[in-house]
Amino acid sequence: MFEFGLHLATAIALYGMMAVSLNLQFGFAGLVNFGQIALFGAGAFGLGVAVTHGWSMATGLVLGLCFAAFIALLFSFLGRRLGADYWAIATLSVAEILRIFVLNEGWFAGGAQGTSKLPTLFGGLAQPWNLVSLAVFCWLALGIAVWLLGRLTTSRFGRAIRLLREEPNLAASLGYSVDGLRFQALLISAIPAAVGGFIFGGYLTFVGPDQLLASETFLVWAMIIIGGVGNHRGAVLGAVLITALFASMPFLKDWLGISSQVLGAVRLGLVGGALLAFLMWRPQGILSERVGVVGHV
Repeated sequence: MFEFGLHLATAIALYGMMAVSLNLQFGFAGLVNFGQIALFGAGAFGLGVAVTHGWSMATGLVLGLCFAAFIALLFSFLGRRLGADYWAIATLSVAEILRIFVLNEGWFAGGAQGTSKLPTLFGGLAQPWNLVSLAVFCWLALGIAVWLLGRLTTSRFGRAIRLLREEPNLAASLGYSVDGLRFQALLISAIPAAVGGFIFGGYLTFVGPDQLLASETFLVWAMIIIGGVGNHRGAVLGAVLITALFASMPFLKDWLGISSQVLGAVRLGLVGGALLAFLMWRPQGILSERVGVVGHV
């Protein structure tokens, strides 16, 4: 049970990094990104590519950040050509194109079989200290990300991207580069997502195309909507609730006598039902954004 708690804590922290990343994009900059999993996957596949070619973990982290920056640049470029609704669909398409690419290109990171035996942080320590160290490290990384993003969103940049969210034409009339702000928001948010993906790849010791499914982005959207859009702590709270719900499903399956075949459908149904309930009765989430407080942490 102790090891289960450590695995759960690690998963919450890693999903939390993806949630605060998406929260910066949507909650503060108003960017509806349905391809968020691509930024997370960039970090994981950076490690996978490094292992495939016999490079170090540090090289894998650099590659992951470079991949994420490229995807952010691609998303930003599409934003110049498309309206908000079409841009959201385009980000989903880009994420799916990237998934198909890594699925079919075996030279990149193992193709459909993926890449296994990835090195993990603290792998040289004996159990359970390796798991304890990894869980503490992940929560430390999440805490640093929340603190830095909180400082950023209380700065002039935070006011600018909120203005971009509310009144993009006014932001442009005041001399802000709308395209530049979008790219900066995407690039900054890509960093915690890619770092989380990099740690996630080592945590599973495996990376494959099935980790880039669009359903993962749906879960992250559920996290920030339930936790609280525009609130960094809300995004973390949403990650705690959704990840804990998923982790508790095997116990619920045994208690209710649900078969393994329908477990996945029940799991997504519960998340979807909770998401709809919050959208209808509490759209601001559990921890709402404070009106008049810029960059509430």
